[in-house]
Amino acid sequence: MQITALQVHGQGLGAAGVSDYRGATTAAGFGDPQGEFAALRTGCGVYDLGFRAKISLTGSDRVRWLNGMVTNNVRDLAVGQGVYAFLLNPQGHILGDLYAYHRGESITVDTDSGQVEKILAAFEHYIIMDDVEVTNLSEKMTALGIAGPKSQELLTAAGITVPDTKPLEIVTPRCHCDGLQCTVVRGENPEHESYEIWIASQQVRELWEALRAAGARPVGSDALELHRVVSGIPRYGVDIRERDLPQETEQARALNFNKGCYVGQEIVERIRSRGAVHRKFAGFLAEGFAEIASGTKIVAGEKEVGEITSTASLRAPSGEKTVALGYIRRELGVPGREVTIGTARAIVVQLPVTDSRLWQEDRSLEQHPA
Repeated sequence: MQITALQVHGQGLGAAGVSDYRGATTAAGFGDPQGEFAALRTGCGVYDLGFRAKISLTGSDRVRWLNGMVTNNVRDLAVGQGVYAFLLNPQGHILGDLYAYHRGESITVDTDSGQVEKILAAFEHYIIMDDVEVTNLSEKMTALGIAGPKSQELLTAAGITVPDTKPLEIVTPRCHCDGLQCTVVRGENPEHESYEIWIASQQVRELWEALRAAGARPVGSDALELHRVVSGIPRYGVDIRERDLPQETEQARALNFNKGCYVGQEIVERIRSRGAVHRKFAGFLAEGFAEIASGTKIVAGEKEVGEITSTASLRAPSGEKTVALGYIRRELGVPGREVTIGTARAIVVQLPVTDSRLWQEDRSLEQHPA
């Protein structure tokens, strides 16, 4: 497992410990994961994104070829725009997920380090007579992330002037930090402001220190995982598996039905033409720190109706809460529906889980026992 560039060049930078996260070794936290999580929601947190891998596609056929490989529309992307997509096999199984960014003379593919070998193998398998060159940039390039309502303010304070951007828009900002050259990507979730800052690996420590000096709170992977679950973002290999059908994942943002042929399209179209799938990806909320593990069955009316894939335990002003992600039978996945998960009572909630839902006490389970 690779060690992120920030860990190599920054030697931990005060982290309380390290963990293997999404295919790389990175900081697990800085002593207070709940406080770090709160910074991502109410202030500004800075975190290592060295667990993300970058792949460059060049050559005259790159756009046509990648458009025929993934589930979303790469062909019509404007320069400086990105899109989220699945990579499928011919049977419609999900081999991975990725972001693709149109950089003008190239396309940058961004994915978890834990997926990069599989994705590179699939790319190489399908390049036959195409003018496409695949280059793994992961050793040369890394990234930091910042999130929270004060994110743009912190970037400006750190000397990085970013114009108003749309989600998944990529820009090269004016950078007043001596010698730093970076690329900035606006985060996908419009409700929670965030940015990715792509930078050469040897400059990552200087960027980290500039953002810290501007007031960003350091955040580790433990808090990032809490933030991911609450935001309802499925993680490939955990919440999205090869056995899950694309439409079951509820990631409509990954699918385009007007783009033409791609690998696995026949299965996706067959599912759409025959009607909705039987399961759906959903969120669940329980009071207290419930003992819910991945794989725990969801029960309604004494029948198993689904399973949990991820959980997060949070300390909120109104008390301890547990948020979970998983799959449930579609007809039961209605917000407000009461279910039992292991020994815990929970309700189905809309994703992403809103801060008002977390910070205000929910009495629905007390009023309506399961």
